[in-house]
Amino acid sequence: MSAVLQAMFEVEVFDAPLGAEILGLDLHHPLPARDFQRIHQAHLDHHLLVFRDQRITPQQQVDFSRRFGPLQIHVLRNFQLPSNPEVLVISNIIENGQPIGLGDAGHFWHSDLSYKDKPSLGSMLHAQELPAEGGDTLFANMHLAWDTLPAALRHAVRGARAEHSYLVQYEELRRRNPWRPALTPAQIDEVQPVVHPVVRTHPETGRQALFVSEHFTTRIVGIPDDESRALLAELFAHSVRPEHVYRHRWAPHDMVFWDNRSLMHLAAGTPDHLRRKLYRTTIEGDVPF
Repeated sequence: MSAVLQAMFEVEVFDAPLGAEILGLDLHHPLPARDFQRIHQAHLDHHLLVFRDQRITPQQQVDFSRRFGPLQIHVLRNFQLPSNPEVLVISNIIENGQPIGLGDAGHFWHSDLSYKDKPSLGSMLHAQELPAEGGDTLFANMHLAWDTLPAALRHAVRGARAEHSYLVQYEELRRRNPWRPALTPAQIDEVQPVVHPVVRTHPETGRQALFVSEHFTTRIVGIPDDESRALLAELFAHSVRPEHVYRHRWAPHDMVFWDNRSLMHLAAGTPDHLRRKLYRTTIEGDVPF
């Protein structure tokens, strides 16, 4: 019976630079192979999928995420969900004087885990508790950013490589948010800087996209620092032009699944006095090329 129900879902494409909503799908039920393939293809076509009103457990989120690949565990293990270490708690809530989750996640534009040898394929974020105002998430289409990049900039970055580091902005975030823990030597070893192409090729679609972000990209390799800073500033500004960006306004129990090989995202911010909590799973991708 569940297979029959699942086959009825529809893909409604947004009037936006990216994204689609999946209508009529309940992720409580395991997806038959044919329906999973439709979801997979829609994700490749539209880069971001919204599943509304998904009243699923963390384990069901983990199980659905794992169908797309191995899951990655965030370096800040103190914000894992105790019952499901694959789940990172994103929250501004303080309980007993301690944060229950990563409260400033998404403060800068970024692609999840681009600082790893194998950055994330995609992330799923499931709304648990939402504020009455604020809390939106913005997504930028990095394929469009590349397609519309001025010729001089395209020439400047073609074949270029850039360093990605978790550590540089981490210390800046710690100054703003003292509850962020100091990283242990083992954690620092886990997030050593890596180098990736500035323009990456999507391993499944073959489309090219810019792959730099203000959060994790520290420099372009092989050019003077001042030139690197100026070039990255131009790339960052171009990437997040309004015509490249979709703003997601969260509704209760939304599950959003985006492609980190195609998009960057940014948390628009939540008033400090309003509670926000979401659960994130992150799927391992490939070495960028």
